[in-house]
Order: sequence, then structure tokens, then C-alpha cells
Amino acid sequence: MKYLVLIPDGMADRPQAVFNNKTPMDVANKPTMDALAAKALCGTVSNVPEGMVPESDTANLAILSYDPKVYSKGRSPLEAVSMGIEMSENDTAIRCNVVTVSEDEGDYFEATMVDHSADEISTEEAAELVKALNEALPMEGRKLYTGVSYRHCLIWENASETYNFMRPHDIIGRKIKEYLPQGEEGAEFLKYMHEGYKVLRDHPVNRARREKGLRPANSPWLWSPGKKPALPDFKEKWGISGAIISAVDLIKGIGLCAGMNVVSVEGATGNYHTNYEGKANAAIDCFKNGDDFVYIHVEAPDECGHRGEDTVKVKAIEKIDSLILKPVLEYLESTGEDFKIMVLPDHPTPIEIRTHSMEPVPFFIYDSRKTEDGLSLYCEKSAEEKGYYIPDGSTLLDILIEK
Repeated sequence: MKYLVLIPDGMADRPQAVFNNKTPMDVANKPTMDALAAKALCGTVSNVPEGMVPESDTANLAILSYDPKVYSKGRSPLEAVSMGIEMSENDTAIRCNVVTVSEDEGDYFEATMVDHSADEISTEEAAELVKALNEALPMEGRKLYTGVSYRHCLIWENASETYNFMRPHDIIGRKIKEYLPQGEEGAEFLKYMHEGYKVLRDHPVNRARREKGLRPANSPWLWSPGKKPALPDFKEKWGISGAIISAVDLIKGIGLCAGMNVVSVEGATGNYHTNYEGKANAAIDCFKNGDDFVYIHVEAPDECGHRGEDTVKVKAIEKIDSLILKPVLEYLESTGEDFKIMVLPDHPTPIEIRTHSMEPVPFFIYDSRKTEDGLSLYCEKSAEEKGYYIPDGSTLLDILIEK
């Protein structure tokens, strides 16, 4: 038995006027998903436990059967693992976005959060900014490491791993003053962000970006701290070998901590302009090379939700369907071996709020050996109307995998 799990990150949404009160999943042309869902076990699932923040680390840990209430230590330590950063027991990993804040006010504390991704800045440009921050703000036991695009990792010895930072994508369009680190515990974090703004504001990379009509990555923004993570080995837990394919360090880090085969795909970016075909080919290669379980994570719909790009989000769903799911399905069918396919977003990223939300997400589990009474259209409403609700996403693999 082979198992494919496909995660279009943030695909679930809310009805929108631009789509005649339908969602991107409603209007997307996704014949492969719809055809499989028509014959699959379908319903809705909550991947984020009540009281926890709807983040991708929490939700993807759950889908991979690791209860977030037990294993979630923040996304940054998982990203650090993926980046090959060695953490000591005293180290805290902190996600550091390079963001765009408004500059017209002339005062950092009166600025507005414009863009959590600085127009999805290139990794090459961001690397220069990371270097500038490390050189201008040296401190024993603290170093910023370059990640992908706007996503970077700050390792800070003896820093708080519990400080409650605000996520930058939650405050787009708002004044940053009330969301900056506060009080004695937040003082050093605030200093780093404020001084970092002074370093980045007039950096040559940002001057060049402004000349090109692009948003400058003019401020570091810290969030999601945590200590060194550890997960039970996936193969020991389930008795099958597993692989993870993703562009983002967070998901790769989960895979590495779980002892899975983590595959990097050239041209996989974590946004709409990613290498969809490359991810499909990598999945097929994983199956050919002996992996029984392949987990494909695609960030594109989530980024579209954060950026408020409604039609692009629809196109991202369509590309995932035609360029990833279809060819992998065709390969699995060609082998003559039994297989199961599970498709679901990890959490919603509604365009109207441009951040994650807590609603249950639609899922389907297709089994090549049988036909279920599924859905005529794979979308949020039809899955909810099915009436099958799983309150704990960490139990999904108990349904999917035959032990």
C-alpha cells in the first residue's frame, strides 16, 4: 500500500463577493480533486486544538499524527533544524521576517505594517540584509541565519522562548506601535527590531528595490520563539518509510525531526511561482525509491491568502490539481499497487482577513480498492454538509494508514 498526502496550505477560505459568494475552492477548475472526492471518504477536520494559534507548524504536526499540545515548540526551532542550525539547550530560535513598514511618518513607532513578505523578496537580496543586520548588531550568543525569501531564523542564547510576539501577517494595514514587544521582557527584542530598521531602511538593496517599484524590506520582525524540538521517529511509529516534499523550512524541519526523507526541489519557492511539476516528479521518485508514504506541502494558496490575491489563489489551486495531483495519481494507477490519497489544507487562510483562521477544513481520503459516497464538488460547504467531523487532526493518520 502506498500513501500520498497532499497539503495545499491555506487553501480553505470563506465566500467572497468577487466569486458570487463562493470560495476559491468552489470556483477553481480542479477535476482531479473533484473526481477523487466523489469516490472518497469526506468530511471536515480541525487540525489546530482549541486554545492554540492556527499556525502551519501546529496544523502540519497534527496531520502527521504529532499532537500539537504535546509536540509544538514553535515554528522557528523546526525551521532551524531544516536550515542545519545546531541549537544548544540554552538557545531560543525566533522567526525573523524582513517586512515592509511605512516610512512616510518618519518615526518607526508610528509606522504601519504594509507587507509581511516585502513583495516576496528574493533570497539573494534578503541574504545581503541578513548580513548587514549581523554586522551592525553584533552580540555574543545571537546570530541571524538566512532562510528562504523573507523567512529567516534568529538564534538567541538565553532569550525567552515564551514571549508572546504578534505575527506580522496578522497586523497588515495597522499601526505597529501597539504590537511591538512591550515591557521588560520585550525590551531587548524591541531594541533589535528598532535598530534593525535603522540598518535596513537605507540599505543599497532597499534603495534598488524602491527604484524598481518594489517594497523595501526595511524592518526585521520577530515572532514564534521556541526551544530545540524532538519528535518520535515516523517509521518506528507507523512501520512505513515516509518522505516530505516542501519549499519551506518549517515543514522540512518537521520531517527531519521525525526521521523522514526530506526532499528539496529546485525552483520550489514557497509562493505562487513555484516548481509544481518538480514536486510531482520528486514524489514519484520517492515512491519508486521505496518510500511508502509521501507528504507534499504546497505553500502557494497560503501566500495568496496573506497577500489578498483572490484570482491568483484560484490559479494556485488549479496548478496543484493539474501539475501535482494528476501526474502522481497517474503514476500510482500505473503501478497496479493499492494506494490511498488524502488531500486537505492544514488551516484556512481567508482572503478577507489575510491571515489564518480556526474553521475546520475539508478533507478526503481516496482508497483505490473501493468507492465511497463522496462529494459532487470538493469544497468547504459540501464537506461540512457531509456531516462527518473529526475534532482532532492528529488522529487522521489512524484512519489513513493500515497498520
